[in-house]
Amino acid sequence: MKVAQTASDFALKDSDGNDWQLSDHRGRTVVLIFYPADNSPVCTAQLCSVRDHWTEYKATGAEVVGISTDSVESHKGFAEKNTLPLKLLSDPDRKVSEMYGMKSWLPGRSARGVVVIDKEGKIAYHKVQAVSLFRPADEDVLAAIRKVN
Repeated sequence: MKVAQTASDFALKDSDGNDWQLSDHRGRTVVLIFYPADNSPVCTAQLCSVRDHWTEYKATGAEVVGISTDSVESHKGFAEKNTLPLKLLSDPDRKVSEMYGMKSWLPGRSARGVVVIDKEGKIAYHKVQAVSLFRPADEDVLAAIRKVN
């Protein structure tokens, strides 16, 4: 998937076991935050940083979700342990991660990256972290969201 392309629809389970479908959020900016694993040091720092900047994310009006290959149960524990305000979606077979170009060199994992989808369902921002040890800067993600709002 590339910038200006229509985002492919998908449905994944959230940490409560409920279905979350991209097309249900058409008309709203959607941010997909892909990360390799719950409870790993860099991923925990990344998602806790989103939590710490949540007021700014919420002010954009965007629907912000995290996606990794971890299970629904793992997401539930990770979100509760770290008081994460965003929904975490389980992509156990990596279909969505690979669909959005987030293929990782780590077996069974997603790459670290961010996709911003505009209100019309087009990809407005797509960035894969070249080195997964570095997390995306919240300022960069927020700027990408504001640019399409």
